[in-house]
Parts: sequence; structure tokens; C-alpha cells
Amino acid sequence: MNPRAGLTAARGLALGALLGALLGVALAWAPMGAQAQSPSPPARTPAGVSAPGVADRGLSDWLMRMHEASRKRAYIGTFVVSAGGSMSSARIWHVCDGEQQMERVETLTGAPRSTFRRNDQVVTFFPETRVAVAERRETLGLFPNLLQSADSAIARHYTLRPAGTDRVAGVEADVVELQPKDALRFGYRIWSERKSGLVVKLQTLAADSQVLEQAAFSELQLDAPVSMARLSQLMGNTEGWQVERPGLVRTTAAAAGWALRTPVPGFEPTGCYLRPVTAGPDGRREDTLQWLFSDGLATVSLFIEPLDPRRHGQPGAQALGATQVLMRRVADSWLTAVGEVPQATLAAFAQALERRR
Repeated sequence: MNPRAGLTAARGLALGALLGALLGVALAWAPMGAQAQSPSPPARTPAGVSAPGVADRGLSDWLMRMHEASRKRAYIGTFVVSAGGSMSSARIWHVCDGEQQMERVETLTGAPRSTFRRNDQVVTFFPETRVAVAERRETLGLFPNLLQSADSAIARHYTLRPAGTDRVAGVEADVVELQPKDALRFGYRIWSERKSGLVVKLQTLAADSQVLEQAAFSELQLDAPVSMARLSQLMGNTEGWQVERPGLVRTTAAAAGWALRTPVPGFEPTGCYLRPVTAGPDGRREDTLQWLFSDGLATVSLFIEPLDPRRHGQPGAQALGATQVLMRRVADSWLTAVGEVPQATLAAFAQALERRR
């Protein structure tokens, strides 16, 4: 897999990618290469001093509050993500009616595209090519919906530290930091709206507290009058579009002949899929295996495909903001590991990966 393609695909399922791939929409990024940003100014109240209730909540309760707020609130906003020296933005409409959730995302930078989501059904429209891609996607973990699973044991790997209060996009926000307990994951600084817990800003932090990636609403209207019926109508209007439905087959790593000799601490498998990919000038189709892992916040995708010397060059590593890429040969296959984790974590996955048959 091309490392940039792998990076884009993984962003569709990753927390650290934040807004760059909300609903799987890959915004137009600058050429690959990470540059650390300067840390944001301190919150308006001193670190460790928080609004009533912040220090009283445990880590799991705090994250679940933000998780529920992202599901239940109706809002319209403009959000901006910056990583690796580049910046992209999009406009989002979100509405919830009981268990039904709908979102519309319009990119404001790069190639135009519109993405609609109804629960796990996603349709992305590409106006320049008149192509609409319809697929099913798991949506947990997408900004501002932080949790990968409602019962994740995040407290095993992170500690919660109140970091004051601040004002973002015109709303008052509590600020907390999630500090990793080991070197296998990055830290996070999170701003959440004080009344509801909705995440309005999120930074991914390196070990030295440098900001690797930042996503934030620049404008936000809470409890906005968003029409689910209107969004449904727009989502279903594919007349005149070439509709593509990617063939994604759920499988298991064992069925595909792969395993980890030793687990990477804290990361549990969350899914495994076969993705048909057109490879080479002859246009033949091959299956790429995508094996997904998460610690509840950070995600890692292992893309495994048949080795092709014409396409696969030297092993190497690349980075864009918080998203890291590691490429190397494993047995008779080519591995592209992508995740919002330190390179050492990807290396641990690559070293543990083995062919069983």
C-alpha cells in the first residue's frame, strides 16, 4: 500500500486524525512531514484548578460524558485541523432524534466533497468526478466522539489531570489532560463545553508536551435547528451520480493466516477486513488485509498485502502530525502500519506480526 493511501485510510478510523477524517473525509493535507507546533497558551485558570465537578469525576465518567454529549447534542459548526504544518477546515451539521444520528460535513479546503452519515451508513459525494461512495462505517472514535468503545478501560493507560478553564468558539470549556502511563501512546489535551461536555477542541501531545496535532471548532452553534428530514433527502439524492459501493469483507486475522506473537500492551483488536485493491499496471485486483487495534483512544491499522517489488520500495517511516507510518516486509508480504501513536509502538506491532500459514 502506498504510505499516503494507508495514512488516509487509517485516518478514517482514528482518533488522532481528529477532524482530518471526520466520517472518513480525508481533508487536503500538505506534503508529508511532521512539524511540532508550539503549545497553546495556558488556560484562563491555573493548571490543576478546575470548574466544580471536574476533579470529582473519574476518568471513565469524564470521557463517557463527552461521548454522550457528542451523540445527543444538535449543533452546526466550522472546525479546523492543523497538523504537520498544514491546515484544513470543514463545516458540520449534526442532529440526533432518539437513536438516530445524522451528520453532514462539507470540506472548505482542498478538493470539494460532501459526506453524509446516518448512524453507520455513510455516503460521500465528490462533485468533480460526480462519484458517490456509499459504505458502512463504525463511527465511534471520530472527533468529537472520543471513545472507541463504551466500556473501554482507558484508565489503565492514561491518567486524568484537570487543567483549568478556557473559552473556545464562544463557549466556556473545562480543560483536562490525559497523560499516558507509558511511552507507547501520545497524550491529549481536551476542551469540553462546560454544560454538556461536548468536545470543542483537542490536541495530541508528544512526550515533551509539544502539540503534534490540533482540532478545534472555530465557530459553534449549539442546539441548532438542524433538519434530519432535509439531511436524509440530500443523502439519498444520488440521481446523476456514479454510485460506488466498496467491497469490504469482515474477516479475522487468523482466517487470513496472521497473528501477533506477543500483544502490544493496551491495544486490543477491534476489527479485521479484506479490502479489494487494484494493483499494478495490469489492473489486477488483490485483497489488502486491514487489522485494527485500539487502546480506547489511540488506534493502529495494520495493512498487509502481497509483496510487489514494482510498488514496494525500501522499508521506512513517515509522519504527518500525530499520524505515524511504518513500512516494511514481513514474510512474503508488505506491511504498512499506520496509527496515532509513537513510532516505537508501530515497531512493536511490526516485530510481533507473523505469518501462520
